[in-house]
Amino acid sequence: MQNKQVAFQDWGRLDYQQAWDQQEQIFAGTVRIKTENRGSESPLATPNYLIFVEHPHVYTLGKSGKPENLLLDEKGLQEKEAAYYKINRGGDITYHGPGQLVGYPILDLDNFFTDIHLYLRTLEEAIILTLADYGIAAGRYPGYTGVWIDPELPTARKICAMGVRCSRWVTMHGFAFNVNPDLDYFKNIIPCGIDDKAVTSMEQELGRKVEMEEVKGKLKRHIANLFQMDLV
Repeated sequence: MQNKQVAFQDWGRLDYQQAWDQQEQIFAGTVRIKTENRGSESPLATPNYLIFVEHPHVYTLGKSGKPENLLLDEKGLQEKEAAYYKINRGGDITYHGPGQLVGYPILDLDNFFTDIHLYLRTLEEAIILTLADYGIAAGRYPGYTGVWIDPELPTARKICAMGVRCSRWVTMHGFAFNVNPDLDYFKNIIPCGIDDKAVTSMEQELGRKVEMEEVKGKLKRHIANLFQMDLV
């Protein structure tokens, strides 16, 4: 029985560790239901969540990441008022901070489609469509996840990073979409381990700040349409 209902939650601005703990709790609860459903004559529907959040300045390193891609020492992190965590998603190092829209879909893909490649491409498509709403042409860079501006040019620049974890087809972590962040924070890392490509934001591309609530509304709608979700 597929459950297309997805509970939308906006956590506002929340400390990274707190958000990670809350994600893990929801994720574990969903995996537990799936485990208990096996062999059950009346299996329970698994819940789905779409969470939006902004974090205070933080650098996170994925499982396949290299610690040397963080270019700051302990003192440097303190000066930047930034935290640093090694975490259990895929991907290398990235930055989260105010003005960046972070999305954590905690979905049971058995409710949608069991294809992690398609899952990532669908999230990318939602970002691409949201950017198109603002007249920003974006696309994919062959061989890399995430969303890029001018991917076919030497000036290719990343506007959205992605790193997910998936177990028993339940997802967590997600995407980091640069709306109005302080891009100087990216200078302290080799973003996603790619040292020859720039990072950009909606603000930088448009030359103006963008209303975050408006972006959330548009992105939420595109995600719901592409996944054929019933957002509640």
